[in-house]
Amino acid sequence: MGRQQEFRFRTWGGKREGAGRKLLRERRGVPHRTRPEHRAAHPVHVTLRARAGLPPFRERAIFANVRAAIGAVRRSQFREVFRVVEFSLQNDHVHLVVEARDKVTLTRGLQGLAIRLARAVNRALSVRGQVWDDRYHARDLRTPREVRNAIVYVLMNARKHRSRIPSGVDAFSSAPWFNGFAFRIAPPSDAPPVTPSQTWLGATGWRRRGRVRQTDRPEAPS
Repeated sequence: MGRQQEFRFRTWGGKREGAGRKLLRERRGVPHRTRPEHRAAHPVHVTLRARAGLPPFRERAIFANVRAAIGAVRRSQFREVFRVVEFSLQNDHVHLVVEARDKVTLTRGLQGLAIRLARAVNRALSVRGQVWDDRYHARDLRTPREVRNAIVYVLMNARKHRSRIPSGVDAFSSAPWFNGFAFRIAPPSDAPPVTPSQTWLGATGWRRRGRVRQTDRPEAPS
């Protein structure tokens, strides 16, 4: 097998004729506006949606590749400035909670991660081509309540889509390694793919609103 490349923030070359996203392919729900400023103290809830026609993502082979791609971020030298804190894999989209040093780092980190995740999905499906339907959706989380709601939304999202998770721990997510549940779980023996939060909101603040309960259900982000 070839050696996996290090996680890098890439920049692109000069302007090319015909380059860039075509307006006719713009997704209705994600307008192409300038991204707002981002503060390092705020975790971010991110959603990546798959293009139509791909098989459901909640398969073990796809999850294994996605988990490895996220784990590469944890092992990279950039984990101090860009981190994936939590994630879940749904049939046609991925939810993440990430942290980044600033707006530029957030943008480049998510662009690089989206490429890695697309390659992971294509590798599992033995196909090539576009994976994501449009640019990612990102929302800064500014309060303990918002962070807790986002964690529940990400880790419990399978319930929103009527997937059965009787144990309360979705195997297609970072939930097995999550230490913020109100109920006891036995963590896996292998290393977690996600990186511990380095913000007060993500590590401590949200817990003031209560640990995540087995009965919690995801609410639509406000």
